[in-house]
Amino acid sequence: MSTTNTAPVTRPTLDNWISIVSLGVIWGGTFMIVAIALRGYGPVTVAAARVALGGLALVGLALASGRPFPRLDGLLVAFLLGLGLLNAALPFLLLAWGQQHVPSAFAGLSMAVLPLFLLPLAHVFVPGDQLTPRRSAGFGMGLIGAIVLLGPGVLAAGEGDLAALGRLACIAATLCYAVSSIMTRRCPPMDAIWLSAAILVVAALGLVPAMLWFEGVPGPATPGQMGAIVALGLVPTALAGLLRVRIIRTAGPGFMTLVNYQVPVWSIVFGVTLLGEDLPGRFYVALALIAGGLFVSQSGRKA
Repeated sequence: MSTTNTAPVTRPTLDNWISIVSLGVIWGGTFMIVAIALRGYGPVTVAAARVALGGLALVGLALASGRPFPRLDGLLVAFLLGLGLLNAALPFLLLAWGQQHVPSAFAGLSMAVLPLFLLPLAHVFVPGDQLTPRRSAGFGMGLIGAIVLLGPGVLAAGEGDLAALGRLACIAATLCYAVSSIMTRRCPPMDAIWLSAAILVVAALGLVPAMLWFEGVPGPATPGQMGAIVALGLVPTALAGLLRVRIIRTAGPGFMTLVNYQVPVWSIVFGVTLLGEDLPGRFYVALALIAGGLFVSQSGRKA
């Protein structure tokens, strides 16, 4: 999700570099934490707890810092409803469901496709951000990487193969993030922390009732699984959202794209070393193709 700059963009500082690496580690480790939480809870519960805890944390922060409550109108409410669905509720649920059937590293790798999905969407919906021959070549290269990532077995999704459906769910989550990024850029002005909090609250209003209906009130699990649920709401959802806002405002949205190169790498590192996941060779081929497509499409772009 992108935000509107409120200060002139300056050359990235050491603090910016530390923040961007930290954000890559946090988001890259999210998929491992989701995998741990899914050992004790259902996917709807994992997604609902994530948005509810993250929303509460950000609302508390906004109130504690004395930020004035934003003035709402019909257009802003419509954007918040759409962003709550496409930036949080639906992708969190798709990822949690998909990770029941695919390695956590796959979910992390699928996020690398996000900036490539953004290219054609920005071409249509964002004035002055049209596709160039370089960006088109990068998009094509990354698209091949996404196809390699999905693998030939994805065709079995139509026959109900859960592994294939899980891979498609993760890619669908990435597409949700891409659409919501465009919506965020076109969203009426709103305080960044209140915007992030409102999106999570809207998502919670949809996911918490769904959790109660489909999976019931969550009960106790192992300390690690309960800790994973809490960590999901507070670290990759609330804390990472604040880091993202800080990076964009001080170093620019172009610098922020560097996190897209890190997330899949960290997700593979955590998945292989800490969860013992055995990844097929095509995952690494796909990573190389997607990273190459990102490099080609982003080269020459100013922050």
